[in-house]
Amino acid sequence: MTSSTTAKTYSNTTTTIAARLSPESQTQTKELPNIVKGDSNPHSIPHFASAKDERKWVLQHMAGAFRVFARKGYTEGTIGHVSLRDPIDPTTFWINPMGKHFGLIKVGDLVHVDQDGNILSTGNQAAIKTAGFLMHSAIHKARPEVNAACHFHSTFGKAWSSFGKELEMINQDVCIFYKCHSVYPEFNGAVLKSRESDKIVEALGNGKGVILQNHGLLTVGSTIDEAGYLFTLLEKCCQIQLLAQSALVPGKSLRVIGDEEAQYCEKTHGGSEALYTEFQPDLEMEYYLNNDFLN
Repeated sequence: MTSSTTAKTYSNTTTTIAARLSPESQTQTKELPNIVKGDSNPHSIPHFASAKDERKWVLQHMAGAFRVFARKGYTEGTIGHVSLRDPIDPTTFWINPMGKHFGLIKVGDLVHVDQDGNILSTGNQAAIKTAGFLMHSAIHKARPEVNAACHFHSTFGKAWSSFGKELEMINQDVCIFYKCHSVYPEFNGAVLKSRESDKIVEALGNGKGVILQNHGLLTVGSTIDEAGYLFTLLEKCCQIQLLAQSALVPGKSLRVIGDEEAQYCEKTHGGSEALYTEFQPDLEMEYYLNNDFLN
């Protein structure tokens, strides 16, 4: 792995992670005020000398992300899935095996699948959930700049989803989702048909996340770290919204942040580089607790 300033390109068809960021995210990164003092950002998105090196690294971060999700309590039986576009063959992606606890997932457990649902020999030979495949394959087809997606039936996300409403901009952190999250205002049971997954992707649009009514949350990103942090943040924002509303007394309302201020917060803290950085402390904790997920 080389530094971000001396990155090498490794083929005509495969690009580095940073090069695959959406134009909007790259623009945001360039225009950001300097929010780091004393030295450079210690957690910049890395570049790689080869697609093989990148695959190893992103799969390690994917497995580590599952440990984060387990620690935060996002498990619910066999429910929940994360996908990661493959750096070597971007028409394929990696996903978790059905029935493996998130807290036990290692790189070797991850399943490599193509857009037709065929389990590829380069990954674990294991079953995956139909709903997970349909939802994530639709996302990766529709959003070429999205390299990772996370979906869980987390506690506060499920609770808030029953309102069928977007979150209000009531604090600095939720402003990262200003004008870039939405609601899928239907519930048609488990996602077992491609039409349902297409409708979810349509509701997601070009956003960072979508609240699935009576269902749960879904987030996307250019890296697994970005998508993972956005999910933890969206879940926490649902919790804060529920707490704030429960504390309201009759005749009072929540103080909502103005559009200009909310947009500033999103531009400052909501770019791909910043969101990647925000996930690193949680991932670092997993390295400290037990790094057996690396293999």
